[in-house]
Amino acid sequence: MVFDWKKYSDLIRQTAAGGCVLLKNDDGALPLRKDETVSIFGRIQMEYYNAGAGSGGMVNVPYISDIPDALRNSGVVSINEELFEKYAAWKKENPFDNGTGSWATEPYCQKEMPLTKDDVDGARKVSETAIIIIGRLAGEDKDALPEAGSYYLQPEEEEMLSLVCAAFPRTVVLLNVGGIMDMSWVKKYNPSSVMYLWQGGMEGGNAAADVLCGKVSPSGHLADTIAEKLEDYPAHENYGDEKADVYAEDIYVGYRYFESAAKDKVLYPFGWGLSYTDFDISCDRAVCIGDPKAGPQQISFSFTVKNIGKTAGRSVVQLYVKPPSGKLQKPAMVLAGFAKTPELSPGGSCEALILVDKERLASYDDDGRTGNRACFVLEAGEYEFFAGENVRDARSIYSLTVEKTAVAEQCESALMPVAGFERMCIDPAGDIAYERVPVRDYDIGERIEREKPGDALPYSGDRGLKLKDAFSGKCSVDEFLAQLSDEDLICMTRMEGVYSPRCTPGTVGAFGGVTDSLQSFGIPAVCCTDGPSGIRMDDGSMAYSLPSGTLMACSFDTKLVEELYAYEGLELRMNHIEALLGPGINIHRYPLNGRNFEYFSEDPYLTGVMAAAQLHGMARAGATGTVKHFAANNQEKSRTRLNSVVSERALREIYLKPFEIAVKKGGAYSIMSTYGALNGTYTAGNSDLLTVVLRDQWHFDGAVMTDWWAMVNDELSDGEAAMKNAGAMIRAQGDLYSVHRNSESNTGEDDIAEWLGKGLITRAYLVRSAKNILSFIRQSALMTEGEPISGEINRPEYDGRDKNRKIDLALQSPPPGCE
Repeated sequence: MVFDWKKYSDLIRQTAAGGCVLLKNDDGALPLRKDETVSIFGRIQMEYYNAGAGSGGMVNVPYISDIPDALRNSGVVSINEELFEKYAAWKKENPFDNGTGSWATEPYCQKEMPLTKDDVDGARKVSETAIIIIGRLAGEDKDALPEAGSYYLQPEEEEMLSLVCAAFPRTVVLLNVGGIMDMSWVKKYNPSSVMYLWQGGMEGGNAAADVLCGKVSPSGHLADTIAEKLEDYPAHENYGDEKADVYAEDIYVGYRYFESAAKDKVLYPFGWGLSYTDFDISCDRAVCIGDPKAGPQQISFSFTVKNIGKTAGRSVVQLYVKPPSGKLQKPAMVLAGFAKTPELSPGGSCEALILVDKERLASYDDDGRTGNRACFVLEAGEYEFFAGENVRDARSIYSLTVEKTAVAEQCESALMPVAGFERMCIDPAGDIAYERVPVRDYDIGERIEREKPGDALPYSGDRGLKLKDAFSGKCSVDEFLAQLSDEDLICMTRMEGVYSPRCTPGTVGAFGGVTDSLQSFGIPAVCCTDGPSGIRMDDGSMAYSLPSGTLMACSFDTKLVEELYAYEGLELRMNHIEALLGPGINIHRYPLNGRNFEYFSEDPYLTGVMAAAQLHGMARAGATGTVKHFAANNQEKSRTRLNSVVSERALREIYLKPFEIAVKKGGAYSIMSTYGALNGTYTAGNSDLLTVVLRDQWHFDGAVMTDWWAMVNDELSDGEAAMKNAGAMIRAQGDLYSVHRNSESNTGEDDIAEWLGKGLITRAYLVRSAKNILSFIRQSALMTEGEPISGEINRPEYDGRDKNRKIDLALQSPPPGCE
């Protein structure tokens, strides 16, 4: 097949438009009027931020569409060229500031052109509509700051808003940002319209113009709550500490907190988003599968959505549940499901179906107060369901009563804090109190001993068996691995970095067959590289830039995201890359996290199903993603040594849940741990996390890698965390240390051989990790046999390398049940 690059760019454009969130639109200021001339203010109009900073945005793009050009080409409006030329002339004297060019040195915003009243009055003579564009950047190793020019407006931006809003009858403010920012200025300056564009990838400017001109009606909805003040977010008091980040707000993250105890502190609620039309949403039926009195297995909701306005558009049906507050206190509202409609013409309607499994209704008991410790339970009481287009305006549609507390899932206590702290509790009246969290009361040493693998087959030497023989059933995987020496097995746990000659030039990692000896057994080298917003290739090769995670979550469109990532998967395959290092699925716990642009939402369910959609899409092309950062990576400041202190309940319900969905629903078979510690143990060597929860409870079948040059500590000693402590990583069932310059030379100076020599681990541990790595290879397209389909690398507007290379580009149909 010949790859359809036009279709790929169209999908990027559709996704970017679908995630735009219209917060305000007084008197129908948008869409723009046919044939009008608009005046565009703000220097970022010429330098659209397609992605955030750091590894998540390091894509060499063939082009980035900007908003002025897109409006010029719209066929709907023209722009004030005289004003544009003023900005262009000023830009020559004030070029784009990229910092020093090194990691995380980019400024949070660009210097803004000062405006005079004469500038604005002159533009007003040409236009009745003004567009103001404000841009922000944050990213990896670069949390946003509670300062002007980052979370808050610059003085020059305040002056621009003041002058322009006073002069123009219609002022539209567009926010080209990675995450939410302070919005208190909306009330102060009262612009006609405000819309979050987010960071829309290389087609972001074109997508913005599509929405502005009315070719697409905005259908994005907020994936985060926007509060009046930064101090209103419940994580505010603890965020930013350099040593320990205590999650005292517990399960009350985002709307779970605000809808329970602080409704009056919300400017724009979770799920908020306006359209150019109006919809009526009615629930036709709710069918409970199983005995509702004993706890239903599933509830099926059917809705009719009708466009009752005058413009075509799409709606998002959002379904929430209000669980009973019993022995476990619970949030007032929890997202239970959602459905995005196709485009509906005026008067048109469609059916929307939402299925809610019992797990969506369950709460985790981490101290046994319900009589079911370490269980997800449906407590006795009324479960009331609400539906609408945001959490605040949702209407009651159905309720069921569970007569007796039922266990939805039996787990095993894991990842409990080792030191106590006070966590937030909120009662049904909205009153806040604090209680002591339960702490670890099991012996971690005994648990680690319990998880010790059984004996491996003894070293047999080379018997002529190849990996394909193990995969075809000619021999067992154990028999195949018995041929590998201890040194071979150790080398297999060392990922090589960007300089590895064994993978696509410019990519960031190779694992599996990273030595000649390993490759002689038929073990291929796996190539992985950064995402999630496109393919990073540091040799200068170009790739397409995709919209940010936040934008995709705001689209609430899993089908479109899956289709987009099917093409992303094909692009990976074209470049002989097996795994994208993404999606990032940590939680938007606090607005200042620099990597919020990579992550999806404050809601774990929305995050998880978006991740699953990306994984399903890439899987259709024979590629995959590495979900990250496992787990509780919600602050970039001091990230390599930060200890996240979290209750087990908050972990189970909020911070682990997206990863659980990615594994169970998305079929994830590659996971990356974090840099820092979780309840005292660095995640790269945390046996509760990597073995008990991930493999024993979730039945994960794949490989776990560290983040690049992560530190590891030994859970059974008081030694300092260090990069060399890979022995502890292997014992915990982390499989790959990222990264070594050369695996065979042990350039990272890891201590695996030392641990093996001292008997702290055995050969069986190395075999276990090798099996996990081979499981990744087995599930990838690396071992696919048969005649490949010819694919042509012929990207528009740039020369791709290795044109006409033979590659297997068979795009599979979506797997059943993944919609």
